Amino acid sequence: MDIAAYKKTVIETTDRVQIVLMLYDGALNHLKRARLKISSGDIISKGQHFSKATSIVGELSNVLDMEKGGDISANLRRLYDFVQQRLLYANMHNDIKSLEEAEEVLNTIRSGWKEMMDGMKQNQQAGDKVAI
Repeated sequence: MDIAAYKKTVIETTDRVQIVLMLYDGALNHLKRARLKISSGDIISKGQHFSKATSIVGELSNVLDMEKGGDISANLRRLYDFVQQRLLYANMHNDIKSLEEAEEVLNTIRSGWKEMMDGMKQNQQAGDKVAI
């Protein structure tokens, strides 16, 4: 593979990883807001934020490529199902503990994606140095 094709692949993949990170950030932001709405007793807004977070997690699950992803995709699907269950329970019962469990899982997965993106950027920078 020539260096131009390599750089193109890294850039395109980095952009996709960045989008995934933004989805995690969006879900976590809505959960943070849902927590505040539980505390303030704003049931309508709480439900809206749970709904948005649940939709994001659902979309992350739906786009998994179960054939290419193998065990990783299967494990992510199970984690997303767990998060969805915790969010449903938290929303129905105003349960902060269930909300925190979902946040912890999402933060852990997000950290893995962030590490991958950082590694790709380092590889890209190393490739840039070699190309010069």
